[in-house]
Amino acid sequence: MPEYLPLELPENPKLANNITHFARALRRAGLPIGTGRVIDAIRAVEAAGFTDRRDFYWTLHACFVNRPEHRTVFNQIFRLYWRDPRYLEHMMSMMLPAIRGVQEEKLAQAAEKRAAEALLDGMQPEAPERPEGDKEETKIEVDASMTMSAEEKLRTLDFEQMSTKEIAEAKRMLARLTLPVKPLPSRRGMAAVNGARTDWRRTIRAAMRQGGEMRSLSHTKPRPRWPNLVVICDISGSMSQYSRMVLHFLHAVANEKGAGWTKVHAFTFGTRLTNITRHLATKDVDVALKSAGAEAQDWEGGTRIGASLHTFNRDWSRRVMGQGAVVLLITDGLDRDDSGALSREMERLHLSARRLIWLNPLLRWDGFAPKAAGIRAMLPHVDSFRAGHSVQSLQDLADVISRPDDVGEKTRLMALMDG
Repeated sequence: MPEYLPLELPENPKLANNITHFARALRRAGLPIGTGRVIDAIRAVEAAGFTDRRDFYWTLHACFVNRPEHRTVFNQIFRLYWRDPRYLEHMMSMMLPAIRGVQEEKLAQAAEKRAAEALLDGMQPEAPERPEGDKEETKIEVDASMTMSAEEKLRTLDFEQMSTKEIAEAKRMLARLTLPVKPLPSRRGMAAVNGARTDWRRTIRAAMRQGGEMRSLSHTKPRPRWPNLVVICDISGSMSQYSRMVLHFLHAVANEKGAGWTKVHAFTFGTRLTNITRHLATKDVDVALKSAGAEAQDWEGGTRIGASLHTFNRDWSRRVMGQGAVVLLITDGLDRDDSGALSREMERLHLSARRLIWLNPLLRWDGFAPKAAGIRAMLPHVDSFRAGHSVQSLQDLADVISRPDDVGEKTRLMALMDG
């Protein structure tokens, strides 16, 4: 442990207090900052001075940032805390509820909302003063012991019906979800005490080391291997809100260690196919989704499912579909292109995948029927057809992947098509 000499500070050390509060905001935003780093930062600023803003910025940066994904969070909090003279008003505006149709045109920068939440932690809006003439309202107590909890309601709530606060909470719930998968048996073997097969090579080699006497038998069992997960997500106008939530969930799955997937590949499509796999490897979810959105130029545009699947089958199928890949297709199936070409591309995708699971948010409606031409062309070529409109529907994916016989709503809807 390093020993620190007494630090010469003025009687009213405002700068030291400000650096301490700044470090607390960084810690609330997710940066691993302890007391030692705060002391180092105060000493570094004392040595470097704070007359030049650039020197002050890089001094604190050197003390508090040691991972690439922390740079964006540090930049936003530094700008709001030290540079912006109206930072409090700006942070409050970041926390205001979004108005649908307006907020999408003026998106926050990466990690900006997280910085505002960290700096405004604990601040509550003041209640308006009650006029003198108004009487206090009668309080009614309601026994809600048998009602559904707020978290349970949020799990089943449609993404399209969520408020801004509910969306933020749903994203935190999705970040905690996991998508484990069972290993697949392979033809390669590994040593095992109670294996089903006898390893004659190891048995004979052991006997030769003992003068030819065979004292015991060596056994093997199939070596486990894990499949790839391939996600093809529709980001057209009708799917934009669902796509954002699915990508948050996918980022958590891609960065979950020990989940079992060999590799998680992600593609988005509207009018064209875009590979966003490398963007999801970024640890910071805000930076990852911002870069993925910049890569996909057809966000909230039209839909060409058949052409996009053709591009995937032609350019990417052989690269990412090895090791018995499981494919998640997230789309509403509303495509106006040639249904015959769409059916052929779906058949080819189905033959290449170990399992093809289709998540469709339209299944949230009780009266859903396969009337659209695109849905009728795609449905026969999937292994499972399920809803994908809520946190609960994404959480149920773990059970779907673990049960190869799960078909979801496919059987019922195929009967409607045949009828």
